[in-house]
Amino acid sequence: MTVPGEQGLDAARVAEVIVGGVRGRPGRRGSGYRVTGGCVLTAAHVVAPPAGPVRVRFDADRAGEWSADARVALREEAADLALLELTGVPPGLPAVAPPRYAAVPDADVELPFSAMGFPRFKLREDTARPLDDGSPGRYRDACHVRGTVSVLSNRREGTLELAVPVPPADVEPQRSPWEGMSGAAVWCGGAVIGVVSVHHRADGLGRLAARRVERWYDVLSPAALERCGRLAAVPPPGGLGPTDGTPAARPVTPLTGLPGDLPLRDLVELVDALTALPLLRGGNGMALLLDSVSDRVAAHSPRDPRLRMDVYGVLRTCLRYPGTLDQLLEAVRLLEGPSPEVERVDRAAARLAGRHR
Repeated sequence: MTVPGEQGLDAARVAEVIVGGVRGRPGRRGSGYRVTGGCVLTAAHVVAPPAGPVRVRFDADRAGEWSADARVALREEAADLALLELTGVPPGLPAVAPPRYAAVPDADVELPFSAMGFPRFKLREDTARPLDDGSPGRYRDACHVRGTVSVLSNRREGTLELAVPVPPADVEPQRSPWEGMSGAAVWCGGAVIGVVSVHHRADGLGRLAARRVERWYDVLSPAALERCGRLAAVPPPGGLGPTDGTPAARPVTPLTGLPGDLPLRDLVELVDALTALPLLRGGNGMALLLDSVSDRVAAHSPRDPRLRMDVYGVLRTCLRYPGTLDQLLEAVRLLEGPSPEVERVDRAAARLAGRHR
């Protein structure tokens, strides 16, 4: 018997699911994860009929690249779950242990997660491989996403709300930049807790929804659950344990030791992170933030209608008054709340402090 592994996400097992078009319809792209030697877990709508031939690819354009044809061994719309059975797997591939599957607590907690897939905004031009007409070829690169799960959101839909970094641009209003991320396994505490299912545009570009593993047991038939166990090592009813993930911690690095005459170039990363905050994109976000810190900063900070210049001015003023930069960042955490954007601010602050110890 194979024992489920505890290694967490393994990039070599992340699958790009390529579905060929039929009857004049374009093909589809999705993501997946090789949960056992011959089976890939993905979302049901990625391989929805009419689906053409399905092929999965691993480690594209890397030394370990390989691909295989696949057939749909299980497809359950109610759970947006599909299992793809690989055919023609190259010989000599190392054996893989199935992942551990887990449920998230039904409690007021926020959990860290990790996922990897192939969203549309990762499309790249490949000038080294031009098309027949001479134009550049295209490929879709991988996207490793780390963020937080708001466990109590989306209760009626039965999904996990994933807070993710906002893509750099939304250049196709009629198509989601996250298109193609569907089917990616969602990891927390070394276990699979869900599968990315949908991007609700009304939630903004910084939110995705994933089908919960524990909901599989509510909507799948006994026969489907038995097949999940046989093909993908999903535990039988009653055998699903809790995730070992702990509530997302937010390490705080004091900035009181920074010199008051810090050059502007040292502030670039922190400025980039702050200007990406939804808080500061609003009309009165900066005023609200400054009202939360020392009066000396609000009184002496040079104001500028250009957000980036305004942020530079606020930071330079804070550097003149020791302790106020920490007050500013704490106000950001309180006003913005937990989010990938705030985590980015904290990482930038930690690196800034580390360079000037």
